[in-house]
Amino acid sequence: MATRNPNRADPEPSRFGKNDRVRRFNLFSDELEAEDEWYRPGYPKRAAAVDEAIGATKIGGAVYELEEGERVCPYHYHHGVEEWLFVVAGTPTLRTPDGEQPLRAGDVVCFPGSPEGAHTVHGPGRVLMLSDEVWPAVVVYPDSDKVGARPGPWGTHTDDRGNFRRSDAVDYWDGEQ
Repeated sequence: MATRNPNRADPEPSRFGKNDRVRRFNLFSDELEAEDEWYRPGYPKRAAAVDEAIGATKIGGAVYELEEGERVCPYHYHHGVEEWLFVVAGTPTLRTPDGEQPLRAGDVVCFPGSPEGAHTVHGPGRVLMLSDEVWPAVVVYPDSDKVGARPGPWGTHTDDRGNFRRSDAVDYWDGEQ
């Protein structure tokens, strides 16, 4: 989970008063965690799960610090899951089905839950990604021709979670009696 900037003089940095259900995260100054088990070269080394930090359950959110050329994630889209991108700082480049375009601090982009919403963004910059927390979900990765099954939040239904090449698809009745 993200840690607060130690230079801030907040008595209870992540909460408002005594109410522990209303929490905050500062997109500009909160610390981002360094590499974790999901890190791969070319993807962000520093990120924070904003949704977890503030106790969100309906909207997923993460902030990423992108160095030059680092991408938030592979080029993809979700069926039925809307995502938003908010540029906190820097000048990242957005890739969509219409090509690449530069972004700047303050830009907000909405990606519909369909092939038209395919996207990735690469640095430099700090960006916030937001999405519906809708389960089950299907993710499509056009560049690698994969489909991802997401039956529930991370850590749940692990036996049924996976990524599959479209070329491995079988007929509905394959293996059935």
